[in-house]
Amino acid sequence: MLKKIFLILFIALIIIQFFHPQKNVSAGPFPQHIEAVYSVPANVQQVLARACYDCHSDNTSYPWYNRIQPVAWWLANHVKEGKGELNFSQFGTYSGKKQKHKLEEVTEMVKEGEMPLSSYTWMHGEAKLSAEVAKQLTDWADGLRSQITKE
Repeated sequence: MLKKIFLILFIALIIIQFFHPQKNVSAGPFPQHIEAVYSVPANVQQVLARACYDCHSDNTSYPWYNRIQPVAWWLANHVKEGKGELNFSQFGTYSGKKQKHKLEEVTEMVKEGEMPLSSYTWMHGEAKLSAEVAKQLTDWADGLRSQITKE
């Protein structure tokens, strides 16, 4: 009986390998991207690219393990949720009030160590933020928030 259960699970695992979610990959250009709309210093661009954009933009760089199910579904859900909270590729489409609020959330989440997610940094060590880099990011977000004049 136990052998049958394992066989069924193994067959199911093989079958689900043929069903993949749509990837979050766009060729661009992104005229509403935060870097196109506001001045973003090179050091901050690098931090955003390595620690934020995979889940918070319209262009995700997928790791090798994204080809394995059910991991691909889990990652697709992570990206969908991340973009739902903040999409840097569409940042210019947000109202000024929403832009300010999102930047405030960036500062709060980074300061509290909630972003980037530990489940992301576990496999992407380069995304971990040192105290110095986190301060650069939050200082930039706070400074940009004070510069936004559109409502």
